[in-house]
Amino acid sequence: MRMATALSVTVLAAGGIGHAVVTGLDTGITRVDPFKDMKNRPQGGNGMNVLVVGTDGRDRITPEEKARYRLGGAPCHCTDTVMLVHISEDRERASVVSLPRDSYAEMPEHTDLVSGKRHQAHPVKLNAAYAEGGPSLTVRTVESMTGVKIDHYLEVDFTSFMRTVDAVGGVQICTTRPVKDTYTGLDLPAGTHELDGGQALQYVRSRHIDGAADIGRMQRQQRFLAALIERMTSGGVLFNPVRFREVATTMLSSVRADEDFGTDQLLALSKAMRGFTPASSEFVSVPIGDMSFPVKGIGSTVKWDATKAQKLFKALREDRPLAPQRAAASSAKAPKAVVVDVPPRTVRVQVYNGTRTDGLGRKVDDALRGTGFDTTRAPKTGTGKEQARTVVEYDPRWDRSAKTLAAALPGAELRAVAKRGGVMRVIAGADYRGVTAVRGEDAGRAGPFEAVTGDRVVCP
Repeated sequence: MRMATALSVTVLAAGGIGHAVVTGLDTGITRVDPFKDMKNRPQGGNGMNVLVVGTDGRDRITPEEKARYRLGGAPCHCTDTVMLVHISEDRERASVVSLPRDSYAEMPEHTDLVSGKRHQAHPVKLNAAYAEGGPSLTVRTVESMTGVKIDHYLEVDFTSFMRTVDAVGGVQICTTRPVKDTYTGLDLPAGTHELDGGQALQYVRSRHIDGAADIGRMQRQQRFLAALIERMTSGGVLFNPVRFREVATTMLSSVRADEDFGTDQLLALSKAMRGFTPASSEFVSVPIGDMSFPVKGIGSTVKWDATKAQKLFKALREDRPLAPQRAAASSAKAPKAVVVDVPPRTVRVQVYNGTRTDGLGRKVDDALRGTGFDTTRAPKTGTGKEQARTVVEYDPRWDRSAKTLAAALPGAELRAVAKRGGVMRVIAGADYRGVTAVRGEDAGRAGPFEAVTGDRVVCP
């Protein structure tokens, strides 16, 4: 999750900030050598690959912050987030791949940093690599699992994450329904919210919101990162040298990185990545084959879908986009869609023409299908007197789906009908003026890897 802070360094550099401003910023970075004595590494490809890990740094957070943001307990020498970031060779695209912390992994042979004991290769959860062997073993394990050569290593903790969000003025997050997690203290009603550093930390750490657990958490982390990129690229940070230095200094104050990631790398990226926007980023979680793969002595792990994962990492090595490319012209003309709780593709609709206007039923059916609803494609003629107002009839058991449909038909009357079943009924009235485009929170995920670009997951 806190990879947002580290990746933001790259985004900030994209503004073309001069050498005088950037020089000296990297002196605040704590250096590590994750590549020391590494052998038999994967062959390098095009572009740049950065392994970003989020570590538990609650030992440097104030008692007040610990209490407010539910950060009690002792800090652990561990990672709770691992992401692989690929910057394309042409510097026009950043691909972010989330790797579940509980992923089943084969730990390479190594020496335990704590006990000094020599270990043979053995199965573990991915986040155990850092606990047993620090950055070096983490890099070795990820390279072994993905076949992707890591060029740089960045490590961020709680403190850096919170301070960075505050430095950019917070981030805007939209949620279509209340989001609450008693473990982290997160409590957001449906709507648009400006999150400060502490609230943002709660948002990206929460994993007890629904049954999606870590998968849902990773998707929220991706939405947050897209929102952070949007705030920095549109909020004046990039083109104000004083503001840039303030934010960058805050970011780098508690980052650990390899020796070769510094001023020169930031400047090289800045020259190539001008014009970087949320649409320049794409997000994906590694394909999962089994969410509860049992391993003796370890417990339940997340087993990757080997075939799909191999194709994903092959695409990274070959520097290919992960999200389907949309035509720039058509996407620029398309109106922004309203974000809804239930994706329209899951809502079944039967349209009725409640007026005496010939062809209105077909028109409404086509428009609803055009924004993603599963219509019957066989509109019917209503009975009785002419309807002045459009009505959405629904079974109370499908009230969330009904709200999604109503969002596409502004002004329509919602009418609960017991035992109506899972098919919504739209009776088009004389007030019908068209359909408003809607989309689910993650409707932009498409293609073989279900990747999504950043502009599809930020607030409309």
